[in-house]
Amino acid sequence: MFGRVREACAKFMGSVKAEPGTGRDTRPHNLFEAAAVYVAARAEDDQERVEEAAGWVPPEALSFGVSELACRAVVALARERGTSPATVARELLGLPAARDAAGR
Repeated sequence: MFGRVREACAKFMGSVKAEPGTGRDTRPHNLFEAAAVYVAARAEDDQERVEEAAGWVPPEALSFGVSELACRAVVALARERGTSPATVARELLGLPAARDAAGR
């Protein structure tokens, strides 16, 4: 699964045209690209890139993209770890393990 994603990203990145002298591309951005750049920039504490990505799409679209990215990341980590998405989400947020329906 991730191999196909990597291949698609490599093809996509190879097709991006850069604005001469700036290293920035000039084509319109979609909400998933904006979300990916925004989240990565937040993780790297790159405020300039955060603000740039936030300006690519409307705030509602960015919020949807970030939410979709979070869902996909949690599912991927859960599969990798052999656990449930709920467990992974709680671990990532530093929350205690959820109690089951019996209260254990």
